[in-house]
Amino acid sequence: MEPYEIIARILRADKDYVKIAAQALTNIARHNDILSKLVDINQRTIQERLRHMHQSSRRADDIFWSLANEIKKHDRHLWETLHHPTCDTNEGCGTLMGFAQEIADVPKGFFLKEDRAHEMLEREPPQRILSFFKYNSVKELLQNHELFEVFSALRFIEDKEWLNNVFFRQLNDVTPDDFEEREITMHVLHEEWLRAAESFLKKKYHNVSHLKELGVIFVIPLKIETPGETMRLFTLLLHYLHEVSFYSKLFRRYANNNPAHFAEKIVSALRGDVLDARFSEEDRGKKWMIVQQYLAKNDVNDWRLFEPHVNPEAIHWTKAENDIARFGDRFPDIGLSFWNNLDFIGDYYPDASGVEVLVSFNLIDTVMSLAQNKDLTKYLYHHQEAMWNKLFSEYIGAEKMEELIINNFERGYIDITQ
Repeated sequence: MEPYEIIARILRADKDYVKIAAQALTNIARHNDILSKLVDINQRTIQERLRHMHQSSRRADDIFWSLANEIKKHDRHLWETLHHPTCDTNEGCGTLMGFAQEIADVPKGFFLKEDRAHEMLEREPPQRILSFFKYNSVKELLQNHELFEVFSALRFIEDKEWLNNVFFRQLNDVTPDDFEEREITMHVLHEEWLRAAESFLKKKYHNVSHLKELGVIFVIPLKIETPGETMRLFTLLLHYLHEVSFYSKLFRRYANNNPAHFAEKIVSALRGDVLDARFSEEDRGKKWMIVQQYLAKNDVNDWRLFEPHVNPEAIHWTKAENDIARFGDRFPDIGLSFWNNLDFIGDYYPDASGVEVLVSFNLIDTVMSLAQNKDLTKYLYHHQEAMWNKLFSEYIGAEKMEELIINNFERGYIDITQ
């Protein structure tokens, strides 16, 4: 098979689309044999990691479980190195969050001011929260609970329709003056918020999330005892630090470049808008979509997954994986350097019935697959999105790719000919 065919198979994309996209990038960047280089790096890296794991089998499940066992081993070492973190309190999670902030080393961000957030609560009081605590007003609520905790709890306690169509519509009126420079905040919510949520909703929660507009990352105090949990939480915290920092760059850019349309652009970015119109045949390969979410979560066959595109989410994960590797350099006994530069690594291997399936060596895919052990769910989309980014960045450069994404974010695509 030709290199472009191998890459296309991994991406589940039309081989001609990949060939056209690579040729368009070659015409601009004047780099040849990038596809051959990627195929070679992929194969050499896989063989090196298989030797490291003493894995001679070339069956998909055997390779997956070898990778999963590496996660389990490294997770245990990480848990011991971080003094047995238990993220049900700020104190118990302090070491983990502290190391995440230190390693990610993101700068101050540009976020919504606290008094503006307070005003939003006063204008549209969160009725479920007030009802649970038996408060009569937002003033009483904020006398007893921190502002950022209330805003965090909105995401999983209040009705989604009210949240999106009523409460967050207030962001349509924000201006650059409503934002300020400050550090990203990380905290574990008090367990009372979990009790409040359970009185309204019967669901499973992701136990870590973020508020891009406020620069807040929060952990819901759930006891999770699945293998790889410390690794999962650590990588998620690192990822969110880079994601929140990325959106802060966007907010700052919108404030400086086009303040008249600041609110409109902020809302679009927070909504996660993605183009839903195909480019012409003439533009294919010259225009790369900016896909700011993991579309495969909702539809593994979304057509945009198979067209040339870049994904800022995958950039944040790549940075988180690089952070993990640096942390491994600092504490070599943990063995975390194993996961360095594996974000786009993967290939096809036969399963037990002889059908060839894609095996991702991506750290996040492996951690998430392990977390869903009961269902044996195999995650692949982090790896495939990382491969699209790698294809683009090998021609353009990783830093230049992120710069182009930020500069073209609002229009939803990068025209490499401009």
